[in-house]
Amino acid sequence: MNTYQTIEVLPLAGAVGAEVHGVDLLRPVPESVLAEIRAAWLAHGVIFFREQPLPEAAFQAFAERFGEVVEYPFIKGIDGFPLIIPVLKLPHELNNFGGIWHTDTAYLETPPMATMLIAREVPPFGGDTLFASGYAAYEALSPALQTMLASLRGVNTSSKADVTKTREDRIKEGGTEKVKQEFSAEHPVVRTHPETDRKSLYVNFGHTARFAGMTEDESKPLLDFLFAHQCRPEFTCRFTWRVGSIAFWDNRCVLHNPINDYHGYKRLLHRVTLKGDKPR
Repeated sequence: MNTYQTIEVLPLAGAVGAEVHGVDLLRPVPESVLAEIRAAWLAHGVIFFREQPLPEAAFQAFAERFGEVVEYPFIKGIDGFPLIIPVLKLPHELNNFGGIWHTDTAYLETPPMATMLIAREVPPFGGDTLFASGYAAYEALSPALQTMLASLRGVNTSSKADVTKTREDRIKEGGTEKVKQEFSAEHPVVRTHPETDRKSLYVNFGHTARFAGMTEDESKPLLDFLFAHQCRPEFTCRFTWRVGSIAFWDNRCVLHNPINDYHGYKRLLHRVTLKGDKPR
């Protein structure tokens, strides 16, 4: 178990998620504190900060302490900060952004290492985000299934219908020239984390269409089982947003699902993604 000298880390659930206290991100963060924050992030998969009203420049600068901030391929960034994208649902809209279980942009050859969100406007109720541990999902599988999955690769695509519809309103208003381009990538179904060396289940309902070398019909029964298995309640935590809250998750081993239960209200978060490596 990690011991921390400069921060307080409070787990939210057994498998994933912790709140970090004892740091003011509006002030310079020493390297010793940053190292402990990173250790907490690696240990818990996703970490949360409260009451951190960072302006855009400070938000991006904090993210850059952990890695290189890269663009999201479909949505334009906000004015003056092209690498910060708005995660927005307006009162009249029914679909929210990314409102299914997924890991971010698994259809890229090198998916992001991490994603960071900060809440700017939140509804009076609802709009929580669920997170799930790919580690816990993999480790709960039988040894026989673990062995079988070790040889499989998943085909991930940006055109899978369920994820496309959640982005359609934002794309209409602020899409990039890449909107019409389809992205596809194959990745191991069991991914080994490059920093912790732990294995995680690396498929997701939003992007994984089939197994390499198999048809969608052949892949569907096993994928459906894995999709349901990886978001079992004991693998998850739930985070309630407040203005100034920050979530920072490891996209290599954590899935997320924003809950769409606040119709008639506006919700705005700002997001950055950090460059990753090719899954192995």
